[in-house]
Amino acid sequence: MHGVQSSVIRDLLKLAQRPGIISLAGGLPSPLTFDVEGLKNATQEALAHEPARALQYGLTDGQPALKHQLARLTSSRGATAAEDHIVVTTGSQQGIDLMARLFVNPGEVVVVERPAYLAALQTFALAQASIRSIDTDAHGARVEDIDAVLDVAAANGETVKLIYVVANFANPSGATLSRERRLRLLRTAVARKIFVLEDDPYGELRSFGTPVAPLIALCSEVPGAADWCGYLSTLSKIVAPGLRLGWVVLPPAVHDQAVICKQSMDLHTSTFTQELAARYLASGRLEARLPSIRTAYRERNEALAAALERHLGDRIVYNRPEGGMFLWARLSQEIDAAELLLHAIDEGMIFVPGHAFYADAPDRSTLRLSFATPAASELDEAVRRLARALDRSGRHTTTPAAT
Repeated sequence: MHGVQSSVIRDLLKLAQRPGIISLAGGLPSPLTFDVEGLKNATQEALAHEPARALQYGLTDGQPALKHQLARLTSSRGATAAEDHIVVTTGSQQGIDLMARLFVNPGEVVVVERPAYLAALQTFALAQASIRSIDTDAHGARVEDIDAVLDVAAANGETVKLIYVVANFANPSGATLSRERRLRLLRTAVARKIFVLEDDPYGELRSFGTPVAPLIALCSEVPGAADWCGYLSTLSKIVAPGLRLGWVVLPPAVHDQAVICKQSMDLHTSTFTQELAARYLASGRLEARLPSIRTAYRERNEALAAALERHLGDRIVYNRPEGGMFLWARLSQEIDAAELLLHAIDEGMIFVPGHAFYADAPDRSTLRLSFATPAASELDEAVRRLARALDRSGRHTTTPAAT
């Protein structure tokens, strides 16, 4: 556990329970998107028609009925996925953990984006990996910078085993990796023999623009890439996180090893939640609800951006994500966002200071704002409170932020 820190986000969730606090911290889906009736019906059907199958031990790689539905869902995103290439996981977090266990020995290198998904950084730290990062811009991770990172690692005698990216509406940056960079990343993976894992929890939540094909869908354009690429996703953001259901699509050799690894971890993911999820997906209710879910998040996305313009103006610079749940921002003044958070708590709102998302060289003037859960009126009030906190921070903070 040396070097593994508690998640700032999980810690902030405790504060979010305080009366009067408006939370822009956790990436929690809006409860209004939960199809309670549909899940209730699916649960009743699973218990009425196949109770023994739903309540018994199951297959390590996943229940066949759910794998069928997940293959169909993946294919709807433009990436053909064979059912026998899928491993069902206990949330996508277990998928990251599986890949870390399969590929990374202590001291070996994992390459991530800067900033990167915090829970992935925790997982790689737990695996005792050496984490290297590449910068992100409006078009996602700067894949053109990877070769320099790999060359430095090779010169130091280090072995690079895994590249991890959130290609759609990345957490926390909100950026989407361009098609050109996706192809370049695949070519690098083949040439350098490094496995690439694409994590795609937010791809269905596109508010604006045109979808970009997943990396595994582009493997046909890069000879050999199919052996060096995996795809990870989850039902948490589009159905309900309480199901704790994710899945990973892997090439055959990696898939077989992942199944053996998962056997030793938990035998299998809950058969009960798998069976009810399979029936829910088969019902067609998710496809029917996705347009309204996307509309809800688009409205919140726009509301948060409008509130930032209204209350903070040029005091903050931020991205305009085409979807997902997060807006990434930087304070125009060199103010430590962790110090700003203390004032924000006093004002009745919380966010995540950006330094938590960096494996190295953190920009302490950055912050992540989630627009997923609060209503539009709450988002406006939260930013109003953030502006008051920034007024207070400007009066009391004298130490420049480290960049």
